[in-house]
Amino acid sequence: MHSNNYTLGFVFIVTIILGSMLSFTKDSIKDLQEENLKADVQKTILRSLNFDENLLLSNELIEQTFKSYIDAKCVNIEGEVVECAIEEIDIEKNVDVLPIYIRKDNNEIKGIALPVAGKGLWSTIFGYIALNPDTESVLGIQFYKHGETPGLGGEVEKKWFTDNFINHPLKDASGSISYVPKKIRNTSGKIVSIKVVKGGVDYSDTNMESIHQVDGISGATVTADGVTDFLLEDLLRYEKTLDKIRDYGTI
Repeated sequence: MHSNNYTLGFVFIVTIILGSMLSFTKDSIKDLQEENLKADVQKTILRSLNFDENLLLSNELIEQTFKSYIDAKCVNIEGEVVECAIEEIDIEKNVDVLPIYIRKDNNEIKGIALPVAGKGLWSTIFGYIALNPDTESVLGIQFYKHGETPGLGGEVEKKWFTDNFINHPLKDASGSISYVPKKIRNTSGKIVSIKVVKGGVDYSDTNMESIHQVDGISGATVTADGVTDFLLEDLLRYEKTLDKIRDYGTI
């Protein structure tokens, strides 16, 4: 029979080996998780800026597209470019340094993506809203992280909801309908954002605010109200930056 010392030694050696293997596996998985999280955020930004899905099929393609077309900067509330570690910024809590992602083609601005975040019913909802170069019409919007109820508040991430922001029905004199993006500015140029309307938008000719409204989510009033509130709050933080882009075509 083996002595107790032999048994204890064997158990100790096995524990060390298994612990080392577990630590190595954990570190490997952590690196992969961080890589996937970074790619997921970049994909969300690119989707909000209306990039072709064929450019978003793998982490490698996403990274290549992001590096080729996106000018990532930080600004302050005065619209001044500032130094930052952009990937380390908490977009929910940081009020002084604001990330901005500009889609450029031959040095011409094609879109501006801004992070948005705020409280829904059960969680903080994170996403990006992208604007056209005019800084008043919506190019796209994507939500990528939340803990809202599936089938209710969780619908904020679904295509039917996000498409509301770029599909405003416009009727011409002949009665034909075309679709244009929703607008975050009113006719005076003031940022009024987009309101999520309980029960759906009134698209009658008498409702002049419909261009700033999208259909709500049935059974998710609190989530919808939260989206309305934080969209306005976050867009106003970028007001001076957006004014610069609108007026001068750059920041």
